[in-house]
Amino acid sequence: MEKQNQPDLEKQDQSTRELTNSLQQKLDYLSTLRQAITAGDDRLVYELIDGDHYHQALLNEESNPTRNAQVDLITDVHPAISHYLSTKLIDYLAHEYPFFYYEETQTGEFQIYFGNWWDRRRFGKLNVLKVAFDFSQEEFNKLQKTFELAAAHKRFNTDQIQKVSAANDELQKLIDAQDDRDAQKEKLRQQLKDNGQRNSLFDSGRIKEERQQIIDELTKLADADEQANNAHATMKDNEAKILTLSKEDTILAYEKQAIESSFKSFENFNERNRSLYVDYLTTLIGKAQVAADDE
Repeated sequence: MEKQNQPDLEKQDQSTRELTNSLQQKLDYLSTLRQAITAGDDRLVYELIDGDHYHQALLNEESNPTRNAQVDLITDVHPAISHYLSTKLIDYLAHEYPFFYYEETQTGEFQIYFGNWWDRRRFGKLNVLKVAFDFSQEEFNKLQKTFELAAAHKRFNTDQIQKVSAANDELQKLIDAQDDRDAQKEKLRQQLKDNGQRNSLFDSGRIKEERQQIIDELTKLADADEQANNAHATMKDNEAKILTLSKEDTILAYEKQAIESSFKSFENFNERNRSLYVDYLTTLIGKAQVAADDE
């Protein structure tokens, strides 16, 4: 009877060992992460929170999801880890991207603002855990278009401003033409009066047609008068639109100048964004080596 139970006991012992080993691995992972944070070793923290990405990007190793076997243990504290890692990262970014400013809207979440000038724009978010920018696609596209249009000596809103300005020019012409319209209306009213005094059995169809044509012309002039009456309000609205568009162009010009000052071109800016994770982690590795050499 004892011999029959022996395999079951061995099986149970193996399961117990596997469980305790698994738990020990989790404890070791959490202990290593705690020690890295205590020691201020941000490089190791980044490796621990996403080992697969770290080894692919920094060591050119193939993807191996088993490196991230324990990362689900810390999902609930990601915001706190992001907050912790943000200090050194934002110090680094302040030097590399001097035109970006950051606001922590809640623990571990950072909004990006472009510039410290008036009416600066919110440009997206900073993903601290991934060391990556999550730009607003709309704002990014505006900036990209600004660089593209610069070659033609145009600004982002040049065409729209010209369109609104042309609309105002037409409205001004309506206002200026009031006296001409009044004279034309008086002439048409006299023609309408003359038309009503004509009474011919043989020409009744032609008389009615002329009368309708006169009425149609008077209607068009009345519509133009109504547009002219509303023109001042519409022009004021259009001037406000032009001012808003011009302000946006000014902000975009500041942004363009800031990028050119730091990166020379928009292409270089984009390339640096793509390599940001590797660049930053390489910097952390270099600082760790220097510290080790000084010991």
